[in-house]
Amino acid sequence: MPRECAQCPPRRKLNYNSQHAAGALRPARVNRGRSLESSAAPIQPRKIGAGGPGTIPAMLRRLARAATPQQRVFWARRSGSLAEIPTYVVDLRSDTVTKPGPAMRRAMAEAVVGDDDYGEDPTVRDLQATAAELLGVERTLFVPTNTMANLISDLPHGTLDLAELERLVTRGLGSPYHPVCELICLENTHSSSGGRVLPMEYLRQVHLLARRYGVRVHLDGARLMNAAVALGVPPARIVEHCDSVSLCFSKGLGAPVGALVGGPKDFIEEAWRLRKALGGGMRQAGVLAAAALVGLADAEEMLQRDHQNAQRFARGLQELASPVCSVDPAAVETNMVMVRVDGLPPEELCRRLQAVSADEVAQTGHAVRLLLFPWTEHSVRAVWHRDVSAQDTELALGKWAFVLRTLGLG
Repeated sequence: MPRECAQCPPRRKLNYNSQHAAGALRPARVNRGRSLESSAAPIQPRKIGAGGPGTIPAMLRRLARAATPQQRVFWARRSGSLAEIPTYVVDLRSDTVTKPGPAMRRAMAEAVVGDDDYGEDPTVRDLQATAAELLGVERTLFVPTNTMANLISDLPHGTLDLAELERLVTRGLGSPYHPVCELICLENTHSSSGGRVLPMEYLRQVHLLARRYGVRVHLDGARLMNAAVALGVPPARIVEHCDSVSLCFSKGLGAPVGALVGGPKDFIEEAWRLRKALGGGMRQAGVLAAAALVGLADAEEMLQRDHQNAQRFARGLQELASPVCSVDPAAVETNMVMVRVDGLPPEELCRRLQAVSADEVAQTGHAVRLLLFPWTEHSVRAVWHRDVSAQDTELALGKWAFVLRTLGLG
């Protein structure tokens, strides 16, 4: 597969700051008592040219302020006391829950745009060229979602043992009773396995097997950057074992929307047609591509921090030595922690971790709402992202320990 970006427009130099500094405790905000949001400083729109035609219009400044809700603190009151304690929300449901930080919002507001359906949006073209070089593919195509990127590549999800994979690939050869396999689909990192990373040697062997039987390989790289950081290799080293790849910007990279599909020039030309057929053609999409560029700019730093926080949580939970909750820290390779739950339904554990009480404040000095989803009948999955700091991780551990104590099992 070509490693150079062919016939791509000149790239503008990336000059974006990180979305926000890590580490500060953030009180939760509630929007009219309904939705919880992590706090962020209001945007201060930057004037391009004071008083001149480049000045950001007043309407845009009002829209920017409206896009960043004013801080509201959710309060827990100690029983029998006038003291009020802010409730901190630590949201570990998914890495899709992130909010754009000030730098990302500013980049979106100031993005240079055009009609992307005609291939005329310069920011989208910049993103596609940047991503093609990063992934080591000839071309990429910006699409609304990673689901569409995978659908364009004819993707069902999953991965298999190599021997089983070869059996499935070959059973249709010369047989009128089985379908002929034309595509092998891998996911890296693998979400259902708790963010595990596919080893480079495994990818190489799958690639060789596919070539032996004339089969293509597609990589669902929704969290490809997590895999690259965990393996300590450039993303292109992973993608070189595949014919096509998808990359999601709205997970660990923190953008509000967007993904891309990458591969050879002729493949992307057909992908462009399929994107249109699937309703994915976009117009002034540069406002979305700008957010993706910001996410890529600080990806390595932010994802390393996410992985470290997930590993810290796994070690801390193991140290609690509870018969209710167990975790294998060695299995925590990226930003996910799979926690086995015994003795009560995972739904009940999640409910208790989310609830706040006067007893919690009295015992811990904090009121923490820890948001998680049940994953299976006997597990919950916790996912770290750029909106969860090291201090948030400690708060999550403290809340977990408190809940286990209230169950008499801590």
